[in-house]
Amino acid sequence: MNYRRLGHSGLVVSEIGFGSWLTLDEGDLELATELHRTAYESGINFFDTANAYGSGETETVVGHALQPFRRETFVLATKAFWPYEPNWPFPTANDRGLSRKHLHQELDKSLTRLGVDYVDLYQCHRFDDHTPLEETCRAMSDLVERGKTLYWGMSEWTGTQIQAAVSICEEAGWHRPISNQPIYNMLDRHWEKDSFPSTKQCGIGNVCFSPLAEGMLTGKYVGDTPDGSRAEHERKGKFLRARFTDANLEKVRRLAQIAGDLEIPMSTLALRWCLRRTEVSSCIVGASRPAQIVENTKAVDFEWDESIEVKIAAILD
Repeated sequence: MNYRRLGHSGLVVSEIGFGSWLTLDEGDLELATELHRTAYESGINFFDTANAYGSGETETVVGHALQPFRRETFVLATKAFWPYEPNWPFPTANDRGLSRKHLHQELDKSLTRLGVDYVDLYQCHRFDDHTPLEETCRAMSDLVERGKTLYWGMSEWTGTQIQAAVSICEEAGWHRPISNQPIYNMLDRHWEKDSFPSTKQCGIGNVCFSPLAEGMLTGKYVGDTPDGSRAEHERKGKFLRARFTDANLEKVRRLAQIAGDLEIPMSTLALRWCLRRTEVSSCIVGASRPAQIVENTKAVDFEWDESIEVKIAAILD
């Protein structure tokens, strides 16, 4: 495994991270434990989750799976923004967003579910148009001061929003964000022109989710949809099914040919393509089988060549 600094911070994360979005919300403790052990033993030290995954239950599963490992040996990240708990019979207007109240109460609940005293990285799961940015920045900085998180970051924020947050923190002397978590893969590249320049300018690292486009960039959907795949799942497959356009499928077929010529798994090609960017600190992958994790970690050892990038650019552009 290779490791990179998370932006200009001192925090070091594995180039491949392990995430729990959609893959662990069934609450299977035995499977989660096996997957996390495989990831940990493969050199992965960065584990990402969120309070909304599995309506809160995924954090409990992740905490249980990581319990055997010494706390100082892994980097644990979670997020807050979305409502996820049923309000009835106690409806609340403060069950979402990035207000001081919501961020503080949600991190306390996350720490309880995860079974830890602190998280390494607490992330704003989306931008909140209804809360002053100054309030959000102050709340996150205060959570760092209280030792409940060591660093803070954001997810899917625009370049303008990121720069504004950094400016507010620097002017006020608050702890500034160190990371952004955007979607980034060969089929989702819009952040290259928006947030990537801002994160580079501000010294913020990107921990990218969906680097394999939810499995589409593994090549398994080039032919018929395999039985039992995420695409067949009514809820989990709704984002993936939207990717099944003629243009995307043609790109995947041509990319699969490049991977075949190189004699590497298509997942290796897709992950190494993401990691070619210096703005990227880690690529967060999911898995339903240990073998998928082992295969994904091999991407860090593949030697990137400019000629490969030229071929890929001809397909993607």
